[in-house]
Amino acid sequence: MAEAEFRWTVPADHPAFPGHFSGRPIVPGVVLLDRALLFAEEMLGRPGLAWQVGNAKFFSPVGPEEALTFSLTQKTSGAIAFTVRASTREVAAGSLTPPAP
Repeated sequence: MAEAEFRWTVPADHPAFPGHFSGRPIVPGVVLLDRALLFAEEMLGRPGLAWQVGNAKFFSPVGPEEALTFSLTQKTSGAIAFTVRASTREVAAGSLTPPAP
């Protein structure tokens, strides 16, 4: 089983902000999922996979320039559990399943 941590600071000029939301920009959940997928591929050394999202929960909004920590753990089934934190605040969690090799 593999484990890894990745850090990502949300760029203030991220292209998702203009539509989410006027006056109080937040990172859409799909952007957090995309980052988790990219970090999972990096952890496994297998880019371009067709992932399945087993589940995803979003607990707290994320704004521009927030520093996030993505913690990933590969389970014996091959699925990857992830959590996303902004300092001590839990932001999101879920699981990802890569295609069979």
